Amino acid sequence: MTSPSAGQVPDGSPTRPLGVAMIGYAFMGKAHSAAWRTVGSHFDVPATARRVIVGRDAERTAEAAERYGWEESSTDWREAIHRDDVDIVDICTPGYLHAEIAIEALKAGKHVLVEKPLANSIDESAEMVSAAVRARDHGVQSMVGFNYRRVPALAHARNLIADGRLGPIRQLRVAYLQDWLADAESPMTWRLRRETAGSGALGDIASHALDQVQFLTGQHVAEVSGRLRTFVEERPGPDGREPVTVDDAAWITAELSGGAVATVEVSRMATGVKNGLRIEVFGERGALRFDLENLNELWLMEAAGPATEQGFRRILVTEPGHPYLDAWWPPGHIIGWEHTFTHQLRDFLTSIRTGEPTQPSFEAGLQLQRVLAAVEESAAARSAVVQVGSATPAHSPVPAKETA
Repeated sequence: MTSPSAGQVPDGSPTRPLGVAMIGYAFMGKAHSAAWRTVGSHFDVPATARRVIVGRDAERTAEAAERYGWEESSTDWREAIHRDDVDIVDICTPGYLHAEIAIEALKAGKHVLVEKPLANSIDESAEMVSAAVRARDHGVQSMVGFNYRRVPALAHARNLIADGRLGPIRQLRVAYLQDWLADAESPMTWRLRRETAGSGALGDIASHALDQVQFLTGQHVAEVSGRLRTFVEERPGPDGREPVTVDDAAWITAELSGGAVATVEVSRMATGVKNGLRIEVFGERGALRFDLENLNELWLMEAAGPATEQGFRRILVTEPGHPYLDAWWPPGHIIGWEHTFTHQLRDFLTSIRTGEPTQPSFEAGLQLQRVLAAVEESAAARSAVVQVGSATPAHSPVPAKETA
């Protein structure tokens, strides 16, 4: 393994901007590029330079480099990650490419951020964890990108739960619904092929929903019962109609390590819902509600006081004391979905500077991959309950407060 972060001296202080190579330029590449442009303007983090963006199509990659502000473009990810002026590798590719790129980058001593889910299988995820553990011994950081942890309202919800405001958590209801595949004639994409995507709505959006269940409560999923459904079994492809080999929707009941029960419903076929991640958390002394389509709002109900005065109250999460918000605008000036990626980079770069562990780690990504595999096993066998194999808590039993 090469020495980590050639742009840093041993105490973690940068001797030059940390060079970034981003692999992938499509949807997530666009979102990550915007975050790399803005993170240093709003947060006290090590300086970075957008050295090179990598894609398979030379012309489109070059266009993305110019549009998103990258110094160079390339079609060779191996060459990019071994460059002396690259310290960080940001992986925004389909899941089937994550393991190979991440492992080679970690061996090269590069800090690695990889989009969720960690990989397409438990075996690949486990190999990535092994590489990350070895690299960590040499000061190399790695993190899996679950950007919804960086929604200020959800980070604030985690703090309220950690402070005991809801009392012991009894149950959660989470629905992540989209409608971009509701039209049966919507064309095939890599997200609808098992060999590239791993799974459908399960890995794409149930991974977010289940990560939030664990992130908010500080409990890990111990056992699940699941059902998967593919509503449209063929779609138009470049060479004619093509079979869809992943799920369109999933339904999950999960029992958590601390005794809470969560129900999770996800679909990319929910006509009329564009990107609705809706979360309800019910505790002994209160409850919380959140909807991603109103991401600056959190609704809190506390059961103290007379029954005639109880009810949900709206919290506008824009105050400087809320997580991440002191870096942005005056109170009441709302932020958007794209800011979650900036917050994610803020935390990642801070860990590179301080050497503190990243969250979520590759280990947390592997644990969630085991949850997804258990859901698939339950659905395939039509089994009532499947234990999550070798589950490792993604968080401490009582979640630490989000202080960013």
